[in-house]
Amino acid sequence: MKKIVKILLAITLIGLFVWTIYFLYSKSEEKPVTFKTTTPIVTNIIKKTVATGSVVPRKEILIKPQVSGIIDEIYVEAGSTVQANDKIALVKIIPNMVSLNNAENRLRQAKINLDNSKLDLDRNLELKEKEVIAAAEFQQFEVSYKSAQEEYKAAQDNLDLVKMGETSNNKSSTNRLIRSTISGMILDVPVKEGNSVIEANTMNDGTTVVAVADMSDLVFEGKVDESEVGKLREGMDLILKIGAIENETFNAKLEYISPKGIEEDGAIQFEIKAAVKLNENQFIRAGYSANADIVLERVDSVLAITEALLQFEEKKAFVEVEVAPQTFEKRYIETGLSDGINIQILSGVEKDEKLKLWNLSEMKGTVREGRRR
Repeated sequence: MKKIVKILLAITLIGLFVWTIYFLYSKSEEKPVTFKTTTPIVTNIIKKTVATGSVVPRKEILIKPQVSGIIDEIYVEAGSTVQANDKIALVKIIPNMVSLNNAENRLRQAKINLDNSKLDLDRNLELKEKEVIAAAEFQQFEVSYKSAQEEYKAAQDNLDLVKMGETSNNKSSTNRLIRSTISGMILDVPVKEGNSVIEANTMNDGTTVVAVADMSDLVFEGKVDESEVGKLREGMDLILKIGAIENETFNAKLEYISPKGIEEDGAIQFEIKAAVKLNENQFIRAGYSANADIVLERVDSVLAITEALLQFEEKKAFVEVEVAPQTFEKRYIETGLSDGINIQILSGVEKDEKLKLWNLSEMKGTVREGRRR
């Protein structure tokens, strides 16, 4: 019995030894590598640079009062549209006490002169009717009386202007009434009824009552780095992406490049401006931040491959083309424009040829298509 147990144990040990040898051998044997392949595609390749900035109206006007005082009425609100010469607000005049006192004194003096001239006129009219004085002499009293009337009227108008900012005969063109100087949209009304406002003068810019802008004429104002500004020229096309408006792009045309750079955060930046092209129903609010893709070069409907397929030998680019199942040959190629993802193929491979994918762990799928515009 003991002999049989020993035999079985020996067979078991031998079996385990053989299985271990087989397992280690099978693990050490290399499996054949199967490379994935892809084919070139026909796509558009756009080489561009990016400028950051904002979209603003080309013409934005700050409307200020012509007289100082308190806002009595406001006729508009932000977002409403106005035409040139439309009423914006009405200012209530707070008269200067010195000016008011002088105007009242002038009116009283004018009234005294008027009354005196009337007495002289009436007195001499009787003498003229009795032919005691000549008509020419009487004419002087008439002129004096009419002059006194005009002076009294002027003094009254001056008092009205000091007190109310308008006269009884000229209320429609009063300085109290603030009017829009352009047609457009009200962007902001920074004052409220009851706020004090100051007229523009040599010592003060004046209080802004409203900001008006033509929202149909917008420009993109941005900045580009000095390393990119040399590639720009006026008339280039821009593609605007506005952060607040998803899934929509806007076209613009570059119309200004600053001749002088400004240092910001250790880098030299150059200001650019581009006219924004809006479709009939498109609307952009003033001040939206935006990124502009500036098209430096562009080719449409060209043969291209992803740059990851390229290999280099002695500064020459080549790819590996499948000539038989999992059999590849080196093929030198001539390349053109690149957008950083795809690169144009000028010669060396055809559209239907299969190219070896090298980075199997990172590269999945086929070549990514470039953006089509």
